[in-house]
Amino acid sequence: MNRSRLPRLAAVICASTGAVVLALPATADAAQVSRHHHSTSFAGGVWGGYVAQGSGFQSISGSWTMPQVTCNSSNDLFAPWVGIDGYGSQTVEQTGVQVDCSSGSPVLSPWYEMYPAAPVYWNDAVSAGDSMTGSVTTDGSGTYTLTLTDNTAGWTENTQQQLDAQDVSAEAVIESPSGSYPSFNELDFSGVTVNGQSFDSFSPQAIDSGQYTETALNGGSFAIVPASGGGGAAATHAKGTRPSAIHY
Repeated sequence: MNRSRLPRLAAVICASTGAVVLALPATADAAQVSRHHHSTSFAGGVWGGYVAQGSGFQSISGSWTMPQVTCNSSNDLFAPWVGIDGYGSQTVEQTGVQVDCSSGSPVLSPWYEMYPAAPVYWNDAVSAGDSMTGSVTTDGSGTYTLTLTDNTAGWTENTQQQLDAQDVSAEAVIESPSGSYPSFNELDFSGVTVNGQSFDSFSPQAIDSGQYTETALNGGSFAIVPASGGGGAAATHAKGTRPSAIHY
């Protein structure tokens, strides 16, 4: 999550403590500003899920099921995705499905992003309940292959991109660029692998979005569920502001 170029989220490594200081923009609730060490969960940001840190991350693959969501605000915006980098680096190579409530109803759009470039959207249809599989792989020399498959609808998109990146993290997460999630009851990730091994073997760190939390990781599988007093159909909806330019 160390993406200091993003207007909505900044991170600074404290040389004396090794802590990561993450700050949301001035429009966000001050209670969402948090400080943590790598051994603990970050609570109150725009990411939720699991992030592994280290070096030499060359692939991540994982599946998830798109939930049925309820839009509470036109600012509601989020995506589940898998990717490399983004936590401790200035780039992110990622693919997922955006859920956008700006029209008043959820609109689902598959995408990939080579941050800091803008997301690129594919035109394929995605529906609530669809099983998705995403993967990002690199040859270690700046060439990335990003693939997204809708297992339910039967389509696959892939692209090959170039980027000078560090490959220092791998993640399976949900993210809200607006800091405002729609309501849903559960989003299941499964079969997450990194460098061909179970995600668990990399001791990934749990990160809570504030509205949602994650269940324990087990064999590359976990669920995103409403946090106590956070997200979900019966919970109070968090405030958020839709950014002028969307980045994940």
